[in-house]
Amino acid sequence: MSKIILFHGSDHVIENPDFHLGKTNNDYGRGFYCTRELAMAMEWACKQNTDGFVNKYSLEQDYLNILNLLDGGYNILHWMALLLKNRTFRLSNEIAVDARNYIIDNFSIDLKDFDIVIGYRADDSYFSFAESFVQNGLSLRGLNQALRLGKLGEQTVLISERAFENLKFEGAELADTTIYYPKFIKRDSGARETYRNKIRKSQSYKDDIFVLDILREEMKNDDPRIQRILYK
Repeated sequence: MSKIILFHGSDHVIENPDFHLGKTNNDYGRGFYCTRELAMAMEWACKQNTDGFVNKYSLEQDYLNILNLLDGGYNILHWMALLLKNRTFRLSNEIAVDARNYIIDNFSIDLKDFDIVIGYRADDSYFSFAESFVQNGLSLRGLNQALRLGKLGEQTVLISERAFENLKFEGAELADTTIYYPKFIKRDSGARETYRNKIRKSQSYKDDIFVLDILREEMKNDDPRIQRILYK
């Protein structure tokens, strides 16, 4: 069988994750949010500046339908559509409102036939990049670059009861906030600093695409202008 190890950072030990207890307003809706990176789970466990626990699981992937948003078959706008559908954004102008509706209508993916979603995690810094894009303050190229600042921003999410049935608890270990909360803050501030110094300053407004351009030109996923920006 195809087995992987997953970690989930929390303020308590979770021996039996319950599909029905997940919040619907997370990145990909209701689900159990994990990572394959132990270091990232340690940080997630200490996000509130308190000690936490990293829960370890094994997952049998055979016969599970997996949506991998990072495998090249999808792009940042598919991720944005799911985020806009599930998370609460500051829609501070008419462009942002129209952009939300247009991106969901034209780039959203129906998750009902999937058991697992692999994609970016919209931590504080990543979510701020997404909000800036929707409000027309960050280009498509800039958003694409910002979300590739670190592999540790990736997550594996169980979104079906069948996936939960294939999950086995393997134990838990304490996460020390004095070690991992500063790491969490450093990683988040580091992503923002890299964005400001290397991405924001290097933006080209002449040949780039902003969300207002996508709206005006009614661009779709197969538009060569979008493909040029994202796959150059």
